[in-house]
Amino acid sequence: MLKIQILNKSHHPLPQYSTSCSAGLDLRANIESPILLKPMQRVLVPTGLYMALPKGYEAQVRPRSGLALKHGISVLNTPGTIDADYRGEIGVILINLGQDDFLIHDGERIAQMVVAKYEQIDFLSVEVLNETERGAGGFGHSGVK
Repeated sequence: MLKIQILNKSHHPLPQYSTSCSAGLDLRANIESPILLKPMQRVLVPTGLYMALPKGYEAQVRPRSGLALKHGISVLNTPGTIDADYRGEIGVILINLGQDDFLIHDGERIAQMVVAKYEQIDFLSVEVLNETERGAGGFGHSGVK
């Protein structure tokens, strides 16, 4: 299991996996008073968490499916990326895509965070790419059914 250093300046427990097979850790709002999020409004919600990811890893901040389905609440820059060299507070940019006001409470699970390994690349400039069956077929290239 990967060990990650974390500084918890919130008044909530560390993020946890909800089940033994969960990919994402729940992030909680760390706020002094509730935040009213009106339709089409966005807000940066603090978590009180700071961490030091190892080189070659990132953390992705993603919406919670229940908030998205029930209230239209999403993470605006989904997935938000936390780089390994970032040491500031983890904040979550929430947007209300629903039709009703949404009240964010202290301690509420507002997003999930997935830690993933990545590789940096080095581009190799070429004059032509190899051919594939798909070719340049883009959006909708495979039809409706």
